[in-house]
Amino acid sequence: MKRLLSHYVILANCFVALFSCQSPEPEPVKPNILFISIDDLRPTLGVYGDPIAITPNIDQLAAEGFTFRNTFSQVAVCAPSRASLMTGIRPDSTRVWHLGDKFREINPNTVTMPQHFAKFGYHTVNLGKIFHNYMPDSISWDEPDLRPAHYVRPDWLGRDGETFYISEEVHKSQAIKRDSLLLLNPTRYADGWNTGPAWEAADVHDSAYYDGAQNELTKATLTRLAKMDQPFFMGLGYFRPHLPFTAPKKYWDYYDPEKIPLAANPNVPENAPNFTMNSMYELRHYDGFNHIGHPQSDYRMSEDTARILKHGYYASVSYVDALLGSLIAHMKETGIYENTIIILWGDHGWKLGDHNSWGKMTNYNIDLQVPMIIRYPNQANKGGQTFELTELVDMFPSLCELAGIEVPNYMQGTSFVPLIKEPERPWKTAAFSQFHRRPQHSADGRRYMGYSINTKNYHYIEWYDWDPATGTRGELKSSELFDSINDPTETINVALKTEYSSIVKDLSVQLAAGWKAAKPTAE
Repeated sequence: MKRLLSHYVILANCFVALFSCQSPEPEPVKPNILFISIDDLRPTLGVYGDPIAITPNIDQLAAEGFTFRNTFSQVAVCAPSRASLMTGIRPDSTRVWHLGDKFREINPNTVTMPQHFAKFGYHTVNLGKIFHNYMPDSISWDEPDLRPAHYVRPDWLGRDGETFYISEEVHKSQAIKRDSLLLLNPTRYADGWNTGPAWEAADVHDSAYYDGAQNELTKATLTRLAKMDQPFFMGLGYFRPHLPFTAPKKYWDYYDPEKIPLAANPNVPENAPNFTMNSMYELRHYDGFNHIGHPQSDYRMSEDTARILKHGYYASVSYVDALLGSLIAHMKETGIYENTIIILWGDHGWKLGDHNSWGKMTNYNIDLQVPMIIRYPNQANKGGQTFELTELVDMFPSLCELAGIEVPNYMQGTSFVPLIKEPERPWKTAAFSQFHRRPQHSADGRRYMGYSINTKNYHYIEWYDWDPATGTRGELKSSELFDSINDPTETINVALKTEYSSIVKDLSVQLAAGWKAAKPTAE
């Protein structure tokens, strides 16, 4: 009897083993990632309450996804902002503080977001500006720096997608100027091509400009990736609305320039230190703007010119919006939309006459606040939004969580996934940013580092002497405080007013405590 029972046990175990071998648990299909950067995009969008912006496709993405209404960049300039969000750590950790700093040279062992996703089976592809312009960081991608065939020329390899015009006369002028500029500085920004008019409105097809041509290549690449047996992580960086404001004429025609309001806060903040503003050197590179003055001077731009520039910015945003709509329609046609996480973000804001300035590169919120919108498979809270504080550095851990892969333990941001599920839950108590003011762009000709903290009620900034060789701050030189409830456009610095002294003291302590102390508490 014992022998018979033994046979039954062995037979049962064989059946269990057989079925366990034949019916393994299928691994969940990982979602694709479409990681969309729109250069210099402030929240000038319909979904963010802008009554002028014509952005139906971004607004539709928000309706199908989730919108973060109070997101802050860690630095209001391209290279430091992107280095931070792509590595998941903050500027004082990347040690990328201005445009010339290169994170891969500073720390060759840096692991970027696409590198991390590649460890978990993702095929990584880059088109356009994800890192800073001509620094595609080939280590990060299986397919780095894909470009439309027309633009793959030896003399254009260091050229940025933002620098192309339709006008042949402008192209010829750029080439002549470039020769002289490179003689003066062989490492000049954009390989010397960033000259020409500040705007262009050619009556051409969307694909005639670089972003449009890149969009067509993106669609072809997505068709190819859809046939692969592994998930993809695609970084797609649109160049507009970065200067120059070049977009097909039909997008300019969307707007009546007389109905586009000029900046509501056209002056440098009252009581601001004399080094808070950037010199607008970016705009100065373009034809007719070579001799514009510093914002912290008596200089004022004419209303006619201001209207053209602001018109160009809006036209450029609508152009990119149309490209995005075409891209998403293609994704739906190829069947990859439903299983793709799409996240859209701007790397920093941009002043459109605000604070008597055009461009970015300050610690003011017009430069720090950015759009961030996400849509992902099986999302329950479609069309949701939150006004809780979030930061661009939060994207890395959030995408890991949504994709079901390991979150690196050194992340300095916080996954916002719980916030999507509960948009009104208590979240971060503050968001942190900073800016390195260099002597050549400061009104007083000195160097500073400004550290910024945003809470729901206040924006507080401390400015210090800065040693660029050691990356250390010295003496506190000045501070700024803005009442975000009563003065949302930051017109008056109230840091020295006695009625705010206790608030300044508390915020200074909170700023010194840093981002770790501001993290949301677990429930």
